[in-house]
Amino acid sequence: MILGVGIDVVDIDRFEEALDRTPTLRERLFTEQERVRPLASLAARFAAKEALAKALGAPTGMAWHDAEVVSEHTGNPQLELRGSVLSRANDIGVAHVHVSLSHDAGIASAVVILES
Repeated sequence: MILGVGIDVVDIDRFEEALDRTPTLRERLFTEQERVRPLASLAARFAAKEALAKALGAPTGMAWHDAEVVSEHTGNPQLELRGSVLSRANDIGVAHVHVSLSHDAGIASAVVILES
């Protein structure tokens, strides 16, 4: 059963401006492994974290580092949940998290589906 769906889009140029304007933002939003990714990939990962929050019902108090986008050996993205995000997912009965990322023409996007 579908428990939640979230989608988010990010203008890559505006995202870059935000990162440049606030030097600590990159460290606040992304894990060490995520931070080394190129800008478009970072924007897509930010969209995935936003989409995940929406799918979870946008609860307050979740930490950005408690959701990490990792790549399987095939290159497919996966969301690893821990801490505050995992706790919320467990509270609503999430057993599977599906994520799709895309970036093209200056826009990054992500869709997250939570399944019991």
